Amino acid sequence: MKKMTKFALTGLAAGVALAALSTTAQAQERWTMTSTWPDSLDLIQIDRHWADLVNKLAGDELQIEFRAGGTLMPGTEVFDATETGSIEAAGDWPGYWAGRNPAFSPLATTTMLFNGVDYLNWIQQWGGWDLYQEIYGQYNMVYLPYGITNNESGFMGRTPIESLADLDGKRLRLSGRDQGRVLEQLGGSQVNLAGGEIYQAVERGVVDAAEFSTPGVDYNAGFAEVVEHWSVPGWHQSASVFGVMINKDAWDALSEETQEKLKIAADATMAWSLAWSERGSTEGTENFIEAGVQIHPLSEEELDRIQEITNEVIVRGACEHPDHAKVYHSMVSYLEHYATWRDISAPFNMSRTMDNLPSLEEIEACL
Repeated sequence: MKKMTKFALTGLAAGVALAALSTTAQAQERWTMTSTWPDSLDLIQIDRHWADLVNKLAGDELQIEFRAGGTLMPGTEVFDATETGSIEAAGDWPGYWAGRNPAFSPLATTTMLFNGVDYLNWIQQWGGWDLYQEIYGQYNMVYLPYGITNNESGFMGRTPIESLADLDGKRLRLSGRDQGRVLEQLGGSQVNLAGGEIYQAVERGVVDAAEFSTPGVDYNAGFAEVVEHWSVPGWHQSASVFGVMINKDAWDALSEETQEKLKIAADATMAWSLAWSERGSTEGTENFIEAGVQIHPLSEEELDRIQEITNEVIVRGACEHPDHAKVYHSMVSYLEHYATWRDISAPFNMSRTMDNLPSLEEIEACL
C-alpha cells in the first residue's frame, strides 16, 4: 500500500510538473507588434491599450512586445511585414491599404455616412466583422477591429474655408480614395501626406489646409501653432476604425481560448477608444478656441450637396470592384434596416437620421 501511495504521489507530482512545463512553454510565446503610428501621434494609444490588455488577460499564454511605428520599419511597410510573418501583428488604419483593394477604404472610414456608433453597431451586429475577415483574409491575415473615433475635426489651415466655394483651387491634405473624389468634384485637389508631415506642410504653405484626426489628436500634434482657421464639420471622415492585423499562421498557432481573449480585449478597447476620443475631442476643441483659431461651420444646404456627390462617388466606386460593392452594400443595408428604430427614437437616437443614401439597387447591380 505504501508503494502504491508513493507511486500515486510520484505520478501526481509528474503531472503537476508537466502542467507547469506546459504553462511555461505557453508563456514563451512572444509576438512582436508595431503600428502605423509613431509615438508623437496620440492614435498610438489605441494600439497600446489593446496590447497592454492582451498581456494582462493572456499573459500566461502570450506576451506582446509593442514597438512604436517607425522604430522597426516605416509605417507603410507594416502590411507586408504582417502578411509575410516578419512580425506577428501591427496596428493600422485600413484606409492606408486602399491601393491594394478599394474595399479597405470603407472599412476604415466613410464620407457623410457612418458615425462612430454606426461602425460599432455594424461591426458587432450587422455583419461588419465578417467582412474585415474576408478582406484581410485575402492577405493571410486575421483582423480585430478595436478602435473607433467619431467624425474628424475638418480642414484646418491659414486660409479660411467658410463655404464650399472656398474649396475651389485649394490644395488640401486629405486621406482616402473616395474622399479625394468628392473633394475633386468640389473644386479642390487632394494632397497625400503622412501624418507626421502635416505640421510643416501647413506651416510652409505647401497645402492650403489639412485634415488628420479628431480635435484632441490634432491639437496634441501641434496644429494650433500653425493654423488660424477651422472648417467644420469633418464631413470627409464621419467616423474612423482602427485595428490590429495579425499574421494568420501566428493566429492559428494560438489556442481557441487565447484567441477568444484577444477578441475580448479588442471589444473592450473599442468601447474605451470611443469614449477616450470624444473626451479628447472636447478638450481639444476648447484648446483650439483658446488658441484663437476661428471655426467656420458649413451650412445645411452645403452638407446636402456634399451628400449628393458622396452618394454618386460611392456607387461609381462600387462598380469598379466587387469587394468595394460588397462592403458598401452591407453598410447601406444596415442603415436602411436600423432606420426602422433609429428614426422614431429621435432626438435620442445614437445614429444620424438621414433620408438620402446611396442607391442600394445600383450598388447591388455592381455585385
